[in-house]
Amino acid sequence: MRLIKLFIITVFVLGNNVLAQNIIRGIVYNENKIPLEGANVFIPMLVKGTSTNSSGEFELTGLPNGKFDIQISHIGYASQIVPVTLGKTQFELDVVLIPASVEAERVVVSTGYSTTQHQNAVKIEVLRLNEHHLIKSPNFMELLTTVPGIDMISKGNGVAKPVIRGLSMNDVLVLNNGVRFENYQYSNHHPLGIDEFGIETVEVIKGPASLLFGSDAIGGVLNFIKERPATVGKLEGDYNLQLFSNSLGMVNNLGFKVSDNQFHGGIRVGQKTHSDYLQGGGEFVPNSRFYEHSVKLNGGFNGKMLSTNIYYDYNMQKLGLVEEEAIDLIASRGRKPSLYYQQFGTHLVSQQSKIFLGKTKVDFNTSLQSTELAHLGNPNEYELQMRLTTLIYEAKVLFPSNPGNDYILGAQGVNQWNININNRETILLPNAFSSGYSIFGLAQRSFNRFRFQAGLRFDAKQIKSNEVGIPSEPEYRASVDRKYNNITGSVGATYRLNEYFLIRANGAAAYRNPNLAELTSNGPHEGRYEVGNISLKPEKSVEYDVSAHYHNDNFLADVAGFVNSIGNYIYIAPTGALNGGLPEYRYSQDDAYLYGGELGLHFHPKSVQWLHFKTNYSLVIGKKRNGEYLPFIPANKLTFETGFMGKKFALGSKPYLLIAINYAFAQNNIDPGETVTPDYILVNLSMGSSFRLGNQPLEVNLTVQNLLDKKYVDHLSTLKEVDLYNPGRNISLSLRIPFRASIR
Repeated sequence: MRLIKLFIITVFVLGNNVLAQNIIRGIVYNENKIPLEGANVFIPMLVKGTSTNSSGEFELTGLPNGKFDIQISHIGYASQIVPVTLGKTQFELDVVLIPASVEAERVVVSTGYSTTQHQNAVKIEVLRLNEHHLIKSPNFMELLTTVPGIDMISKGNGVAKPVIRGLSMNDVLVLNNGVRFENYQYSNHHPLGIDEFGIETVEVIKGPASLLFGSDAIGGVLNFIKERPATVGKLEGDYNLQLFSNSLGMVNNLGFKVSDNQFHGGIRVGQKTHSDYLQGGGEFVPNSRFYEHSVKLNGGFNGKMLSTNIYYDYNMQKLGLVEEEAIDLIASRGRKPSLYYQQFGTHLVSQQSKIFLGKTKVDFNTSLQSTELAHLGNPNEYELQMRLTTLIYEAKVLFPSNPGNDYILGAQGVNQWNININNRETILLPNAFSSGYSIFGLAQRSFNRFRFQAGLRFDAKQIKSNEVGIPSEPEYRASVDRKYNNITGSVGATYRLNEYFLIRANGAAAYRNPNLAELTSNGPHEGRYEVGNISLKPEKSVEYDVSAHYHNDNFLADVAGFVNSIGNYIYIAPTGALNGGLPEYRYSQDDAYLYGGELGLHFHPKSVQWLHFKTNYSLVIGKKRNGEYLPFIPANKLTFETGFMGKKFALGSKPYLLIAINYAFAQNNIDPGETVTPDYILVNLSMGSSFRLGNQPLEVNLTVQNLLDKKYVDHLSTLKEVDLYNPGRNISLSLRIPFRASIR
């Protein structure tokens, strides 16, 4: 360990003191060779960027040796991704951006290296949260459901879990800026744990991704990527305010960031407060109130040999639990959770470093996360209190290669401690320790129009827990000592017919080890009695998917299909019996398979480019081998969106008016423990524009969700169990005030 510390310190000092010689200069033009002011020039691998001046010029200095993708973008133009190789040189780069109404491709970072969406055999969607025309919702997860194939299990506005192609909970891995996020995600009663403050994009990997991330990525990955640092030489920031009529909610956050040639840093603070929401028709949902506040800090350094970023996130959530006890006791709407609520407090510290050794790059990443979970019944009366601490460390070597080829060798480790604290009455999970270690390799090679990808991974994990109680007690739990070994891999390819059309295919083997709750539960939890199964085996999945993509400057089409076969699929289901006066739910497993696909179309007519049409369709079927349907499988969904998106209108710029119609088909394919859900149609409206008050820009957005105040229930809403409906009409007003100043 001392040698590792000494090595890192030495590299940092060298990177800080050796004069970097690599410089990239250039000019960005439009199609008429007129310089473009305000174009963004960004290197994702270095998390460093700048913007063009009034002459379209830009300059980035202090860059290390190596291969990098530079992303050049400007509103109203198709982004360009330019690969460059630096080696003690000054690189001249002139770029012409072509007008486009449809964004076709972006650089993605969830693949182990910086590359583009179209270069990956695995389909990756990118959702940009800074697009001001997005429908605003009290439920952050709802924004993600605009991506075809993404749904959510919800328990009101404050509690939601992501679903990717029918898989959820521990079958979906959540990353906070590339860092595995752990916050008792096994339960649909627990929240996502990540808010939208300071998040710029969300990358969605559909399908197994165990090769890069290990257990829990059997269904896919959500990577919440933080906002970029400030433009070099600038102080930047913004204030954001959102008001919601349905929940009487207020959300606001404020951020500052600054950057020079080598150092950058930033801070963002925010809070949310919502009262009990109103169902369609006007009745309130008791105890659906929630409160949250967060603080986020970051700092970074870019040198000739070292690029490093350090992040600290703090998040506190208090979330009312909509359960029968609370429903009986709460007679009027309120804002402050005081009865039957859960509390999550999370600290996450992470560092992500890249060391440049000639043409070889080494990624060295570590993180330490602590999440404290408490359930409270009566005011200040703790029923349970636990702390989950997770230490993660990772090293990856990106070997030198020819253009179009990439080779990675990596190792990862995870240590995790679950501790019950303060001797609370209920022990939901026993004290436990788990450790896991893995090695993996990944290669990509290009041949003419083909790009092939293949990889292999080995994992070893051990989980040990203490016994709970004494053998004569009904809630006794024996100690656990389990070891698991897994080998996974994937192989895939993309074929690019031309610059507009490509086909990708992929086959992947993935796994998920049973978690502590699934192995050891034996007691009441959220209005039911949960019983674990110490004999559970790891889930093992094999998925095949194929997709096709076509785009030009005003039209985009995506179609994808998949089949996912899962051995030893783990799920929890009611047994029909009572235990301690509560309905009993027991963890079981069975072989299962899921299949389905997505279709997406986006169109701006060339003759009327301000006109906008978009439609998405997604379907998934999930069954056990015995023919029964799996639980928590979303209904098939179809969405239409139309309206106008212009450049100038009256006093404003970038005006838009959009109408979206969402149709959820009836879900009749249900698990024996579920009930049929009827179909429903929702109408949403969004409008807004950017303005200037003197020199100060403003962005204003007005949205209406469930315009017709439809009384409906989504199949994945757990409030269906207590005969409560999803939110009714919600009018939201959003204001964003950006600001910027030069520090030179």
